[in-house]
Amino acid sequence: MRSTEPLPLHHSWPLYDLRERLASVTLDDRTARSDAALAERGLGLWHCDLATQKLQWTAGIFDMFGLERDGEISRPRAVALYTPETREPMERLRAYAIRHRRGFTLDVDIDRADGGRCAIRLIGAPVIVGNAVIGLHGVKQVLPKGAAASRELDPRIFNLL
Repeated sequence: MRSTEPLPLHHSWPLYDLRERLASVTLDDRTARSDAALAERGLGLWHCDLATQKLQWTAGIFDMFGLERDGEISRPRAVALYTPETREPMERLRAYAIRHRRGFTLDVDIDRADGGRCAIRLIGAPVIVGNAVIGLHGVKQVLPKGAAASRELDPRIFNLL
């Protein structure tokens, strides 16, 4: 499994911290609202409807997983592409986020459908309507080999979904 230090990259956090968790990458408005521009920068947005388990991904996430853009992807298929070492912690943090209405951040490894491997920073938060958690949404960011990735992202990118 990927290193869990520093701890802020492998934990849950309160929803009031969402803007702080997503705030330091400087994106101009055009980039923040462009699926293609985000994909070029190794970023993608995701949404999971908890009632149906249906996933919505922007182009960048299809690229990270080595899948054809704009194709249908089931949650079980996507989860199967996480390496065994990162799948279990991801599922545990996801369940905790839903149960306790908290966000989470975790670095994971993906065994891409096209045969490669990709390291990704996964940031997620529950979607709450009334008193119910109805979904999860978030950002995935490619972690470049040997480069320090940004710890936070611009909240404007959530406007795409």
